[in-house]
Amino acid sequence: MLSEITHSAGASTKVFQYLDQQPEVSTSGCLCPENLRGVFEFRNVTFSYPSRPETPALKDVSFTLKPGTVTAIVGPSGGGKTTCVALLERFYEPQSGEILLDGIPLAKYKHQFLHSKVALVAQDPVLFAGTVKENIAYGLNSPSEKQLVEAARKAKAGGFIERMDKGYDTDVGSSGAQMGAGQKQRIALARALSRLPKLLILDEASSCLDVETEHEIQQSLQSIPDLCLLIIAHRLRTVQKADQILVLEKGQLVESGTHDDLVGRRGVYLKLLQNHD
Repeated sequence: MLSEITHSAGASTKVFQYLDQQPEVSTSGCLCPENLRGVFEFRNVTFSYPSRPETPALKDVSFTLKPGTVTAIVGPSGGGKTTCVALLERFYEPQSGEILLDGIPLAKYKHQFLHSKVALVAQDPVLFAGTVKENIAYGLNSPSEKQLVEAARKAKAGGFIERMDKGYDTDVGSSGAQMGAGQKQRIALARALSRLPKLLILDEASSCLDVETEHEIQQSLQSIPDLCLLIIAHRLRTVQKADQILVLEKGQLVESGTHDDLVGRRGVYLKLLQNHD
């Protein structure tokens, strides 16, 4: 018994150290506006990770994400695509420049409010042991059945969920082990949409889907009024119809425009396209 107590006490020390840590990113903002347009703007943002302060991950980057539009960020590995997502989620603060939402710095908004307006679906999403319904509703306060079903429909997950023996009450298994990779991605997308976000970030979130399903999901997402869609793309065929494509290279925004504009410039984007083919 003494051995067990000693082991538990040692483990709990680490837990309390984490609980007592003060976050470096301030969460003291209190703004929760009822009417939010959802215009996100990077204004001259420069950022270096704490572990590599001498190497800027982003250098003087500026761009705007508008409601009802699709923006894609592309570029070579290490160009700064994932860093943009980390800053939008406020995992870090930029060393210089500002990130604004409707013209107001992100730090001014209440932390929980901001995270209810920005949803991220990653390439390898996390599902929790429990039912499909519990995974879609995770973190929401008493969502309605209609809200969850509608989110699943928009994520093109409703079809396969309803075909399962227990439907929305089907157990997904530990870490979603009972689900296929494409099913996990669509359930995670439904979870994001159930929050009714203003900005939806897809970080290669459809990599396990066939081309037809991927196209259906993009059409479904683009039909949601005032939703701003940000796609972090490694497969360039998924972004050719985006309203704007941002090309990041070595932390700098080297090109921006539509697919046709960028192909016509015969620059970095065209090289990426040719290498991809």
